[in-house]
Amino acid sequence: MKEYKTGIIMNGVTGRMGTNQHLLRSIAEIIKQGGVKISPGETIMPDPVLVGRDENKLKKLCALSGVSKMTTNLDEVMADPYYTIYFDAQTTTRRADAIRKAVKAGKHIYCEKPIAIDVKEALELYNLCKNAGLKNGVVQDKLWLPGIIKLKRLIQQDFFGQILSVRGEFGYWVFEGDSIPAQRPSWNYRKEDGGGIIVDMLCHWRYVLDNVFGKVKSVSCLGATHIPERVDEQGRRYKCTADDAAYATFELENGIIAHFNSSWTVRVRRDDLLTLQVDGTQGSAVAGLRECYIQHYGNTPKPVWNPDITQPINFFEGWSKVPEQEVYENAFKMQWELFLKHVVKDEPFPWDLYEGVKGVQLAEKGIESWEKKCWVDIPDLKAEGKR
Repeated sequence: MKEYKTGIIMNGVTGRMGTNQHLLRSIAEIIKQGGVKISPGETIMPDPVLVGRDENKLKKLCALSGVSKMTTNLDEVMADPYYTIYFDAQTTTRRADAIRKAVKAGKHIYCEKPIAIDVKEALELYNLCKNAGLKNGVVQDKLWLPGIIKLKRLIQQDFFGQILSVRGEFGYWVFEGDSIPAQRPSWNYRKEDGGGIIVDMLCHWRYVLDNVFGKVKSVSCLGATHIPERVDEQGRRYKCTADDAAYATFELENGIIAHFNSSWTVRVRRDDLLTLQVDGTQGSAVAGLRECYIQHYGNTPKPVWNPDITQPINFFEGWSKVPEQEVYENAFKMQWELFLKHVVKDEPFPWDLYEGVKGVQLAEKGIESWEKKCWVDIPDLKAEGKR
């Protein structure tokens, strides 16, 4: 068995996403399974070094994950040619400088979204990688969620007929931190630290819409800061300067209308923390993170408006659960395996930093729409070397 041992610098893994999704559920699991199998006689074995600013946190992560190598000296591991991949899961405002260093050191780049704080900087990072001949990618995890995969299969099978609309509901109540600890870090609610739900979630909705339903043509977005003050990790009260809810409508080039409500100030009464309802001329589907329910034209009830009587139709009936027809692994792990194959064996990987630029662009245009209170078109991006 030929093993391609691949050194990975994992920066920012002490954060929530870096720890749970990228280290424990992705890289550590890939190591446990014996690497990424690419042929009967070949595997890719990731060999990570954990990088962060807090040595105690890193030691705990090493013990938890089984990874033996850690450092607080990023420059030192950047200079080591053994490490060919640089991964970044830091806060957004720290990402660009670290990626510039990694490109200068000749590392292939894989990073969380948003890849930068604005389109200009995001394009700079993409062009730096492209001009240096380095492979690069951005995390677009929701494309590998079982619920989204099931929707893609239904589209491939022409279940919907002509798709008319997509309605997304995302979010949950994030506690303010005074009596009950918050589930999200405080920087999420400070604009000056790269926070805001528009910047965070419209990047996701861009790649979901572009890859599953159609290219985004224009956006109308309204943001809000519903909770003006919260309490941080040290118990200090702070002013929320970033939006904690966004109500956005997207027009796609194929005529589909999509609307997404994204909120950290909503209480959940739906199937999951994220649900997508797709309505078409021949059928509809409602997908969560894992499950998907469908109603065909022939099973569609015929309601009659009459508020004077109890509703005779149970609208939850008449829907069928899509069966488990495939094996679904962790979405982050699946994309990690594809990126490792891309780096080691040059297999296709279309989710490069240019796709990350598109997400940043939609967030920028969403904020512009909110500020101007109008629809904003999404122009084509022109990036050097991108065809």
